[in-house]
Amino acid sequence: MKLNTLPPVSEVGKKRLGRGYGSGKGGHTSGRGTKGQRSRTGKGIPLWFEGGALPLIKRLPFIRGKSRFGSIDRKPQLVTLAELNALKEKEITPEVLFAHKLIHNVHLSVKIVGKGELKNTYVLHNIRASGPAKALIEKAGGTLD
Repeated sequence: MKLNTLPPVSEVGKKRLGRGYGSGKGGHTSGRGTKGQRSRTGKGIPLWFEGGALPLIKRLPFIRGKSRFGSIDRKPQLVTLAELNALKEKEITPEVLFAHKLIHNVHLSVKIVGKGELKNTYVLHNIRASGPAKALIEKAGGTLD
């Protein structure tokens, strides 16, 4: 039997900071540097604190008007009639459009715009359409739900 082949019988515990000079780690300042706000216990400095400078949120202009309560104005995702012609499905939902990579987010609104001609009959669910596009869809025998 050799000493280097023996399995370890105990693990050395982590040295506790700030428990005096005799602890072997961290007497006096225990790794916090010397003096200052960050060397004290309970150093509560928020992440957005900028050293006393005027904070960024106060430097930015106000968003005025009624829209300040919402986020940004969400524009619908546009799909043209020519892009609809490429689909083989007859029932069109936002999930179908997402699967064919015509829209980038299923949860945002979708609107069909009247660019191009419609060759097939489609039933559209949860999708809006512009006036000319709606007329062309209904002319081709399709419906909007």
